[in-house]
Parts: sequence; C-alpha cells; structure tokens
Amino acid sequence: MIEWQWLAFEDIPRNDWYEVLLQRQQVFILEQTCLYPDIDGADPLCHHLMGWRESNGKRSLVAYLRCVPPGVKFDEMSLGRVLTTQEGRGGGIGRELVARSIPLAEQLYPGHRFRIGAQAHLEKFYASFGFQTVTEPYDEDGIMHVDMVR
Repeated sequence: MIEWQWLAFEDIPRNDWYEVLLQRQQVFILEQTCLYPDIDGADPLCHHLMGWRESNGKRSLVAYLRCVPPGVKFDEMSLGRVLTTQEGRGGGIGRELVARSIPLAEQLYPGHRFRIGAQAHLEKFYASFGFQTVTEPYDEDGIMHVDMVR
C-alpha cells in the first residue's frame, strides 16, 4: 500500500524533504552517473508528489515527482525529477505516480498544458499518458532527452 502526499514545498516535513533529496541524488546522480545541479532553485515554487511505503516498521520513499508552475521552466507547467526508488521499481508505481500527478497538476493550474523534458528512452512511457514529442533528441547532462507536450 502506497501513501501518497501532494504538498507545496513549505508543507513538506523536514525529514521527508531530506529523504526526497537523498533519493534524487541516489537515482539521478549516482545511479545514472550524471553530474548536474539538482538543487536548481525551482523546488520552493513547486508542488511535490511523494509515494511512501511502510515495510518492517520503516517508512520509505518509493516514488516522487515535482510539478513546476507555468513560467518557471517552460511557458507550460511541467512534471520533473520523476523517479521510483529501487525499492519501488517493477510494480507499476512509476505509472501510478504519473497518472496521479496529471489531474492534481491540472487542478492546480487549470487551462495550462504540460511540457516535459523526458529521457528519450522513456518516450513511449510518457506517450501512453498523451504526451507528444515536439523536439528531436538532444543531450542534457550526458543523457538523451526529448521535449514532450500534453
């Protein structure tokens, strides 16, 4: 069972935020061997969707993404830093994460479209949610990406 939280930055408990940063570092910097500035100044402006699972009395983050407001990264709103932890992989939690985030973001920013910078190998995954590729593949921090809109 996953406990989902959709919170503004200032409402995230300090220990939970620490776990988010720890897992973003684990997935994006260490696992993907990608040196990039994860702390980019956008987090305080975003809403954050976190999926937590309790196992053996310990609560762990298994899925996370942030919703970036329109005008911060793109003219459109954006979903970013999308991840599932090693503990959360293989059971469809990533699909549930994105599926849950879309209506939450649309409620937060009605009438706005989405634009994402998706890792190219996940293009079909995001297409299954109605995202359409609008750029040729490009290198971002050593990983091929495409921009997609919905």
